[in-house]
Amino acid sequence: MSEDNNRVIVSGKVVNLPILDHTLYGEEFYTFDISIPRLSGAVDILPLTVSNRLMGNRMPQVGDHVTVRGQLRSYNKQIDGINRLIITIFGKQFRYEAADYDYINDIELVGYICKPVIYRTTPFMREIADILVAVNRSYGKSDYLPCIAWGRNAHFAGTMDVGTVIKIEGRVQSRVYQKQITEDEVVERTAFEVSCSVIELVSDNPAGNAEKE
Repeated sequence: MSEDNNRVIVSGKVVNLPILDHTLYGEEFYTFDISIPRLSGAVDILPLTVSNRLMGNRMPQVGDHVTVRGQLRSYNKQIDGINRLIITIFGKQFRYEAADYDYINDIELVGYICKPVIYRTTPFMREIADILVAVNRSYGKSDYLPCIAWGRNAHFAGTMDVGTVIKIEGRVQSRVYQKQITEDEVVERTAFEVSCSVIELVSDNPAGNAEKE
């Protein structure tokens, strides 16, 4: 069941060489980024974590077009003494593609809202909502995934309580922002989130046992 709660497929160009992230029971997991253009012309740079056993006899090279199917996952990591939430696409299937292969960026999640939705309007009166969704995973784990909704989806999400179970369809996006560290120091960072194109109510019961709407 948990496999169906979190499904991602992305296809794009490799932008940096894989770096060994960790080894588990002799299996090596590498991280690297791919670029996927949006229809607007903007480009999302998305992080992948892929086992060497999936990548075959050679490591991806910059410019390779690859497709990865898997899950969007989160974990906490100490960086400069600060605990930060890390988001990555964990690959379960991996394939090299032809150079002219289509770009793909699709995600489907089912999870529960785990903190109050932040609903607001922009100065141009566009509705926006920030949603933190907890998605159950095998072995009793959960991934905590930031999602963003606009317009009617944002208005809909703004009416939901903590514990509400929802289904989301959309894409994974990257967003560069500036963070004020001290009065004189500003650093540039990248956030990763799910941009929601569809939000469906599965259950407004925190137990999550109601039928799908």
